[in-house]
Amino acid sequence: MVSQVGALHRHIALVGFMGAGKTTLGREVARLAERSFVDTDDEIARRHGPIAQLFEERGEPEFRALEEAVVLEALASPDPAVIALGGGAVETKGVREALDRQFPVRLEVDVEAAWERVRGGERPLARDEGTFRELFARRQELYASYPGVSDADSVLLRSLAVMVAAGSLGSVAEIAGPSGTLVADEHVLGLHRPVGQWKVHTVPAGETAKDLEVVQRLWEAFELERAGTITALGGGATTDTAGFAAATFLRGVRWVAVPTTLVGQVDAAIGGKTGINLAGGKNLVGAFHLPEHVVADPDVLVTLPDRERRQGMAEVVKIGLLSGRGVWDLPEEEMIRACAAFKCAVVLGDPYEQGRRAILNLGHTFGHALEAASDFSVPHGDAVALGLLAALRLSGQPTDVVDKLLSPHPVRVDRERAWAALKRDKKSADGRTRLVLLPEPGKPEYGVDLPDGDVHAALDSLIAD
Repeated sequence: MVSQVGALHRHIALVGFMGAGKTTLGREVARLAERSFVDTDDEIARRHGPIAQLFEERGEPEFRALEEAVVLEALASPDPAVIALGGGAVETKGVREALDRQFPVRLEVDVEAAWERVRGGERPLARDEGTFRELFARRQELYASYPGVSDADSVLLRSLAVMVAAGSLGSVAEIAGPSGTLVADEHVLGLHRPVGQWKVHTVPAGETAKDLEVVQRLWEAFELERAGTITALGGGATTDTAGFAAATFLRGVRWVAVPTTLVGQVDAAIGGKTGINLAGGKNLVGAFHLPEHVVADPDVLVTLPDRERRQGMAEVVKIGLLSGRGVWDLPEEEMIRACAAFKCAVVLGDPYEQGRRAILNLGHTFGHALEAASDFSVPHGDAVALGLLAALRLSGQPTDVVDKLLSPHPVRVDRERAWAALKRDKKSADGRTRLVLLPEPGKPEYGVDLPDGDVHAALDSLIAD
């Protein structure tokens, strides 16, 4: 079941009035998502000459015909890209029809700001302020049919249907449907039950939710048709389990993730990686199945115990190191939004972990080994914090951020079991462990092969005597 959620397999097309900043924003989104970038005005100029000259020599109708051909060619390209359209492209019916098959968003700008940015330039339709304002007003109805965005993060979040907003728990029934199927952490359900007529199925709190027996119980209890939707309410373990159940029941039904932990809101519930655990390791059985929506309400974190918040901060620190951005210093909602947007960018560029998405495993190879060796009694965030220490040490980088924000301490687990679990890691290849390292903040490397002795020593340093 190939997901059609958001922009996963479609072009992100930026529309909006001249002077909105579509080219600048488009380049940034393309860089973050590692997609190619096309500016259709630049492409027209490259093929046919300066746009002002085309207007003067051939007139606007012929320019629009040239523009339509270039835009349709870009939108027909099979490889998903980020495409910035000229301000008037949406006036052409063929362009609007092609946009309906892609993922268009509108970059908002007010007329005063737009005029100040383009006045005195070479744009043929920006030489008289009165005419400029009339044109702006005329096009607003066309632009209004596309969702508005203001920055790169908002484009990335919208591209995978991720909502980060205080109070958004109240909109879950509207998004998922008021009488759907709810899979919920039994503890969370008593704290944050969304309004709606739900068929409720509870799962245990924590990693015990990710047992095959739990999934089998869900499969047998579901009363769903192919058009049904499963809504998952809880932390990362709940969304992993419910997402996997959704991926496999009736060969795949829609689902909505409502993460109620910091781990879930910044990382685990985003991107469609679902899975359950086996005795031999974590997430060894799973599927890629993107949620139709992710609803992350920071308000629900008020009931999160300090220990659980620390688990989520491990993922925040990981994302900050990967992005080279001190996201941990932002106010909470902004921090969640920034982390979620970074995760969306990585998923857009590599939805099925064939390449760069592996960077999100920074610290996780060691962390998963510690979890498995402890029979999952070591919490995920604590294990990841220790794994980040190992990854930074092997990268030759200081560990002060991890030490200061997460304060990890070695854990008591069986060393041989931990080493065996690490060697079974699903990212291994040809019998060799492949690591994610960080030569410098914001520039991770994945698939790194180091001598077993170095890796073993790094793992040993995380285990208490």
